[in-house]
Amino acid sequence: MELNLQELKKNHKTSYLAGEYEHLLREAEKVNKMIEEDESLRELAVEELQNIQFQKEAIERQLEEIQKKDKEEEEFPNEIILEVRAGAGGDEASLFAWELAHMYERYAEDKHWSWKALDESKNEVGGYKEASFEIKGRDVYRELRYETGVHRVQRVPATEKNGRIHTSTASVAVLPMRKKVNFVINPADLEMEYSRSGGAGGQNVNKVETAVRLIHKPTGIDVRCTTERSQLGNREKAMEILLSKLQLLKEEEEAKKYSADRKNQIGTGDRSEKIRTYNFPQDRVTDHRIRQSWSNIPGIMEGKITKIIEALSE
Repeated sequence: MELNLQELKKNHKTSYLAGEYEHLLREAEKVNKMIEEDESLRELAVEELQNIQFQKEAIERQLEEIQKKDKEEEEFPNEIILEVRAGAGGDEASLFAWELAHMYERYAEDKHWSWKALDESKNEVGGYKEASFEIKGRDVYRELRYETGVHRVQRVPATEKNGRIHTSTASVAVLPMRKKVNFVINPADLEMEYSRSGGAGGQNVNKVETAVRLIHKPTGIDVRCTTERSQLGNREKAMEILLSKLQLLKEEEEAKKYSADRKNQIGTGDRSEKIRTYNFPQDRVTDHRIRQSWSNIPGIMEGKITKIIEALSE
C-alpha cells in the first residue's frame, strides 16, 4: 500500500497514524543499517523487521478504513441545507410549505438529528414564502436526498366556504454540505447585501445589520442567512451554502449529459419536477416516481415518513 504521508498528516483523523508510520519507517532504516554494520545481528534484526512490518500493516488497515469512511461521508455528508418555498396557490401554498418544514423537523427529531433555522420568510397567515434550515446527523443526506422537487397538496382550505378542493404546491430542495467543494468564486461575480435580522431576540437583533444576502451574478443564485449572531457568522455560513449550491449546479449539469442512460435514476433532482401528491380528502400520499401510495396523512405530516424514505431508497 503506497501512502502519501504528507497528505495524511494534514487530516486530523489520520495525522497521528501517519506520524507513527513515519516513525516505523525510520526504525526499519536503523535496523537495516545495523545489519550492514554487523552481519552477526542479522537473525535478531530480521525478527525486529518482521515486527515493524506487522505494525505498519496494522496502521495501513486503520488508514484505509478511515479513508473509506471519509469517502463515504463526502458522497453522503452528514449535513444538509433543506429549503422550502411556496409555489402556486397563494396563502394555502405558504401554509403547505410550513407544514412540509414541520414534517421534516419532526422526522429529524425522531432521528436525533440537529435542526436549525437559517432564514425564514413568513406571510400574514403564518405560512412560509420561503425558508432554509440546517440539518446535521448520521445519514441525513443519504435519507433525504430524494425529497427535492415539487410537492402538491389537494384539500379544502380552512378559508374555503363552498367546500371546494384546492390544489397548491410547494418546492423542496436538499443541498448536501460537502467538505470538499471544487468551485472557486470570482469576487467580481459576487454581490453582498446586509440588513437587520428582525424577529424576536435581544436588543441587538433589530439595531445591527447582521443578516447577510449573497448573490452570484452569473447564475442569479442568492443565499440569505440571518440566524448567526454576527454579520461575519452569517456571511461565512451564506458563503458555504452558495459554494455548495454552485457545486451542485455544476454536478447536475454534468449529470444531465448522461441521465438518459441511468436506469435506476429516481427523478432529475430538479426543483421543478412534481414528485409527490398529498391528497387530504382521500387520506393518501402518492410518490409519482415509484408509483406508490401511503395512508395516514396526519401521521405523515407529523414526521412519520420512514416508510416513504425507505421505499425511495430501495
